[in-house]
Amino acid sequence: MNQRKTFRHRSTEQPAASGTRAYRLKITLRYLAPPIWRRVLVREDIPLGQLHGLVQRVMGWSGGHMHEFRMPARGFGPPLGTFGNEGEDEDATVLREVLVRTGQMLLYEYDFGDGWLHGIQLEKTLPLELGWRYPVCLAGARACPPDDCGGPPGYAQLVEALRDPGNKANAQLLE
Repeated sequence: MNQRKTFRHRSTEQPAASGTRAYRLKITLRYLAPPIWRRVLVREDIPLGQLHGLVQRVMGWSGGHMHEFRMPARGFGPPLGTFGNEGEDEDATVLREVLVRTGQMLLYEYDFGDGWLHGIQLEKTLPLELGWRYPVCLAGARACPPDDCGGPPGYAQLVEALRDPGNKANAQLLE
């Protein structure tokens, strides 16, 4: 039985371009223990704008907040003018231009108010598998926190409130 889960995004399965590879990425939500993570396979030529959509889907978020990708001396976001972002256009930048070696990390921040920071690490470069649709979610651990719960500190409070739902002090958080 095939256990792979595919996620459709703007591009559908395409013939492999000469030299095109797959990247195995580990996406880890930072500052939470135990960790919340997903392992995915993507084409190396996926635009960062589409990678944003994939992160949203595999983490279970709606994508209703601002976001950006960062690495030393570079930042990437929605096309200029969308949010007044002054970084490079994420739709014009493909992943292989940013992650070039195994072990390299790209940071992705979602919801600047809550500050959900993800590490996206290139674990392995592989040949594309004929007949597969990319991206593919291979594995993961733990459900992602709900949108708008206050970032890592707010999520910690929510988890505590869930442990004692009968406590009246927790009623507002649980609502």
